[in-house]
Amino acid sequence: MAGRFLLALDQSTQSTKAFALDVSGEIVAKASRPHRQYYPEAGRVEHDPAEILANARAALAEAVDSAGIDPADIAALCVTNQRETIVAWDAETGRPLHNALVWQDDRGAPLCSELEAKGFGPLVRGRTGLAIDPYYSASKLAWLARNSEPVRAALAAGRLMAGTMDAWLVWNLTGGEVFATDYSNASRTMLFDARELRWDRELIELFGLGGILLPEPRCSDAGFGEAWLPGLGITAPIAGVMGDSHAALFGHCGWEAGDAKGSYGTGSSLMLNIGPAAAEPPKGVVLSLAWGSCGKPSYVFEGNIHSTGYTMTWLRDKLGIFATDDEAERLAREIPDNGGVYLVPAFSGLGAPYWEHGIRATITGLSHGSDRRHVARAGLESIAYQVMDLVGAMAANAGAEFSSLHVDGGPSRNAFLMQFQADMLRLPVLVPPRDELSAIGVSYMGGLGFGFWRSREEILGFQAEPRRFEPSMPSETREKLAAEWKSAVAQAISRKI
Repeated sequence: MAGRFLLALDQSTQSTKAFALDVSGEIVAKASRPHRQYYPEAGRVEHDPAEILANARAALAEAVDSAGIDPADIAALCVTNQRETIVAWDAETGRPLHNALVWQDDRGAPLCSELEAKGFGPLVRGRTGLAIDPYYSASKLAWLARNSEPVRAALAAGRLMAGTMDAWLVWNLTGGEVFATDYSNASRTMLFDARELRWDRELIELFGLGGILLPEPRCSDAGFGEAWLPGLGITAPIAGVMGDSHAALFGHCGWEAGDAKGSYGTGSSLMLNIGPAAAEPPKGVVLSLAWGSCGKPSYVFEGNIHSTGYTMTWLRDKLGIFATDDEAERLAREIPDNGGVYLVPAFSGLGAPYWEHGIRATITGLSHGSDRRHVARAGLESIAYQVMDLVGAMAANAGAEFSSLHVDGGPSRNAFLMQFQADMLRLPVLVPPRDELSAIGVSYMGGLGFGFWRSREEILGFQAEPRRFEPSMPSETREKLAAEWKSAVAQAISRKI
């Protein structure tokens, strides 16, 4: 293997980031390019795939330039991405046929309700491990096939290519030579048989997508062709591909059954590694492929929360409650408690373990004594409450024993939130000293597959100790807060439209 650095591309909901990592797993350079968020109607969220592709190329070149790395020293490129977001493009022209429909987009909800009412829930769950829900890619694609004339025409002509954001990037970066995805991304489409590790033709027909061209599913550590990087004037092998939440679990070295992590981003993903065999997921939780490595799959139980970091972004940008994340933490600490104020952030409905759509975010418990500090604190606390609900669902229904929770993502830097999270979970919360766990994790995966590192033991050798938050809240206080939170959630659900 030639090259002393890996490049990692992290295509997320808000931006596209590029990183250069050295042989000790340290990030030596970073570049980030935000992309525009499109909200054509309530409940609809879109991205421009062409903008994201351009940002990916520019960010990679910028990261290498800022680090002063000789492009010839780059061993490989690894790709991690926002999941469920779906891109449809024309096989002949290579052009997107519509903006990408983002994971937050719920325009597939009527079709999901229709299929559920017709009794297809057990079929979908049995094959894919997922509940029928607009969160996943299939109903978004079905909506495009029904409502977008260019997409409908391409499907009829056998020219409709579609995939999650990784497939779009890989296809373009390889000049159309490789049309592939990895198991972790495929398992989030609601079209993939999680046990047979193949696209399910019956489900494809069920969603009205017969004739669609879908990417070849591969192990996460497989080769994905040669990427041409025009900003660097080189080609580099694409050595690893993973969905961002799966990559974060791998970055935590959560390789064994029983390892658990929570990723705090725009939304949040909680994963529990269950090992190499698929199992029936608990109620409110789904089964996903963790990854494929060394030719073998690994599985996770997973639950997804729609609004965590986004809640604080909304409070900052839409309401002006605070100007920075540090200010939000300071405001929360200025008051002794939440004053009975609860924010239920159902901006796109509620995800796991509730899976309630058609409801809206609510703030309850406001009084004459409430001010912006209580609202800021309610926003932070809502993140911890939702994770608490999800851990409870996994532990109660799966018989899973959580000894701790590894966490990552921007909100994990908020010490108030992490302590509150530990208190509400009654578990230690472990925060790694490094950020960007998705980029690090996919680099570990790709680096192991490509021979950049010899073994997982080598990676364990340069891991640093995490910061540890231990629960300290009295049980009666925790129980009161949990009960009041559940009451606030019930109020939000009761006002379903």
